[in-house]
Amino acid sequence: MPEIVILIGIQASGKTSFFEQRFAATHQRISLDVLKTRDRERIAIAECLAAARPIVIDNTNVFSSERAPYIALAKQRGFRTIGYFFKTDMRAAIARNSKRDTGKVPVPAILRSHKRLEPPSLQEGFDEIHTVTLTPENRFIVDA
Repeated sequence: MPEIVILIGIQASGKTSFFEQRFAATHQRISLDVLKTRDRERIAIAECLAAARPIVIDNTNVFSSERAPYIALAKQRGFRTIGYFFKTDMRAAIARNSKRDTGKVPVPAILRSHKRLEPPSLQEGFDEIHTVTLTPENRFIVDA
């Protein structure tokens, strides 16, 4: 069964690096940072769903209301929905962000996301949720 993976976490929590390590060879990455508009995002998702291609939604997805449309589409098309929640220390995320060559996020945006972050729950419709932490050595630890 194809799947939609939804990455959930504040900016600079390691979501894109996690995608590259774990899913780049098997899943299509859908990211507003790349696509720039919700229209382009909808078109890319529709193409993947039509082709039964596995997808990773690589946005912050801090609110359950942001995740709900992806989960609804997955259920309509018979895709499994798996959430990866990036449990991140805010200071560590700010430090990683400051080391970025490109794509730096303003610190107030990171603080705002951290304050507003709604952890995912199975009640949202996920089939699975995993918690991801990033060690100081930049290694991912994934827990069910």
